[in-house]
Amino acid sequence: MMGPLVLIESQAHRLGGHAQRTLAALAQARPGSLVVAPHGIATEAVGALRGTGVRLVTAPACRRAAVLLAAARAAAGLSAAGQRVFRSRRWPRRLRRVPHQITLITRCLAEASALRSARHLQPGADVVILSASEALHGAAAVLGGQPHLRFVHEQVTTEDAVVRWLGRLAHRGEQRVVALVTTRAVGDQLAASFPRLPAVVAAFAVDDGRRLSDTERHGGRSAFDIPTAGAVVCLVGGWWPYKDIDTIDAALARLKKPLHLVVTGAPLDEAVLLRWRDLPGLRVHTVPGPVTDSVLRLVYAAADATLVARRPGVGKESGLVMDAARLGVPLIVSDHDPALTAHLHGQPWALVFPSGDPDALAEALHSVICQPPELPGPDASALLGMRTAGEQADLLTRTFACLPTKES
Repeated sequence: MMGPLVLIESQAHRLGGHAQRTLAALAQARPGSLVVAPHGIATEAVGALRGTGVRLVTAPACRRAAVLLAAARAAAGLSAAGQRVFRSRRWPRRLRRVPHQITLITRCLAEASALRSARHLQPGADVVILSASEALHGAAAVLGGQPHLRFVHEQVTTEDAVVRWLGRLAHRGEQRVVALVTTRAVGDQLAASFPRLPAVVAAFAVDDGRRLSDTERHGGRSAFDIPTAGAVVCLVGGWWPYKDIDTIDAALARLKKPLHLVVTGAPLDEAVLLRWRDLPGLRVHTVPGPVTDSVLRLVYAAADATLVARRPGVGKESGLVMDAARLGVPLIVSDHDPALTAHLHGQPWALVFPSGDPDALAEALHSVICQPPELPGPDASALLGMRTAGEQADLLTRTFACLPTKES
C-alpha cells in the first residue's frame, strides 16, 4: 500500500524553477502527504496544493526543530555578513570561501529542523528532501533524527577543512540516507566527495501530463502581439554563469531574417537586452522574472522553439529541457552534456548545436525561422528519464524501504 509522503522543500517560498511544480505533483499523487516548507511557501504553491488533502507546515513543530531553525537563521545572517565583508577579490581565496562554507552549515541545520518536524508530526513516514544541500548529508540525518531520501541537484560548493571535519563526525548518518542524483554526471561528482553515501540516479522533474493546447499556443501569440506567421524563440531562466549568453549574443548578431525573442527569468543583463533590441530584424519581448507557472506556460506557448545554451561540461539536469519535453515545445540546445546529446540524437524536435559556436547556433535559429520543427511527441518525457508523478512517488517509496530505520 503506497501511503502519504513527507515532502520537505526549502525552495517553496521562491517563484520560478521546478521545485513547486514537482512538490505539487507528488502531493497530488499521494493525498494526505505532509509538506514541510521551513522558509515559508509562495501563494501559487499553496493554490497548487489545494485539494490534495496535504498538511502544510511552515513553522517548527517541536522544540528541537525550533532550536535548529533558529541556529540556521543565525548562521545565514553570519554568512550574508561574511559575503559583504569578503566580496572584494583582494581577500585571499580561502577567506572568500568562508561565507559559502557557513551556507553549507546553514542548509544542514534547516534540513535537520524540517526532519525533526517530520518525525514529530508523521513518524514512520517516507521522508524526502526535494532540494537538498550538496554537503553534510550524514549530519542532517543525525541532527534531524530521521532517515530520509535527498535530491542532490548539483555540486557547487565543495567542503573545506572545517565542514569536512563536521561531516566526518556524523559519517555514520550517511548510512541512513540515500541521495537521489538528477544525472549520472552529478552522481559521479557526489561519489568523488562522498564515496560511502548510497546514491540512485533519478530525474527530478515529473511529467504532469499538462501539454500545451492549441488554444494556449494561440493565446501565447496574442499575449505578445506576435503574428501567427512570425518565428518565435523563447529564452527562459536567469542568466547564471553556467549559461552561455555570450554565444547567444554573438549568434543573434549574425541573424539575417526576422525573429521574435521572448525572454523571461531573473537575473537578466539589461545592457545585453538593450543591445539585442537594437539589432535589425530582432524583436525582443521581455517578461520580468521570476514568474508564476501560468505566465511561464504562456511564454512557452508563444514559441516555435525554446533555446538552451550552457557552457561545456555542465552536467546537471536542465529543467528547461524537461519543460520542452513535457509541454511539447521544440528545442534548440547546446551539446554541453554528452549524455543529454545522446538522448536527443535523431529526434526531429531537437536541434543540437556545438557549445560555444555562434555560427552553428545562428544556423539553427535560421532553420526554425524557415521551418519550425515538429512538436515533441507524448514519448518525449520518458526519453529523457522523466516519470509521471505517480511513478516518481512509487520510486521514492521503494527506495526509502531500503533504508535502516534504527536511530544512530
